[in-house]
This record gives sequence, structure tokens and C-alpha cells, in this order.
Amino acid sequence: ILGFSTPPGRLSMMAFILNALTCALGLLYFIRRGKQCLDFTVTVHFFHLLGCWIYNSRFPSALTWWLVHIVCTALMAAIGEYLCMRIELREIPLSSAPKSNV
Repeated sequence: ILGFSTPPGRLSMMAFILNALTCALGLLYFIRRGKQCLDFTVTVHFFHLLGCWIYNSRFPSALTWWLVHIVCTALMAAIGEYLCMRIELREIPLSSAPKSNV
């Protein structure tokens, strides 16, 4: 069903790409470490591969399936790492004023 030739194929591919973008936001909120983004991304896509393999009772062999998932894995890891690094590299606020009047 994945492919550029049919409207359902294009819609499915766009759904996978949008899912990669939303999962990158999930990496930001749940992982919060730039170094771990690639590990979690590959783990999620590996479990998806296993689920597809079990559901279809055969290993995925379509080239478009592999291309879409490689692009989505790269997109999710790159955007997730970028967002996490932005949070990690924020300046730590240092103030010399006391927080309470004791």
C-alpha cells in the first residue's frame, strides 16, 4: 500500500512522516537526553518491525516499506536530538539573591 502512485499510498506515507515528527516531540518530553534519542528511535522502529513481521506472518520485503521506515527513523532521531540538545544547552540561571527571607 505504500507508494507514490496511489492516493492511499501517499496518505500512508504522510502518516508515517507525521508520526515520526510527533514521536520526536515524545522524545523531547520523555527522554530529554540527546545522546539517547537514537537508541530509543531505533528500539521503537525495531519493535514496529517485529510487530509487522508477526502480524503479516512474513518479513517485510517491499522496498518502499524499508525506504519509508529508514527516512522516518532518521527524521525522528535527528529532530528529537535537535530538540533535546536545545533544552540541554540552555543556560542555567544563577542569581545571587536569596530565594527566601529567613
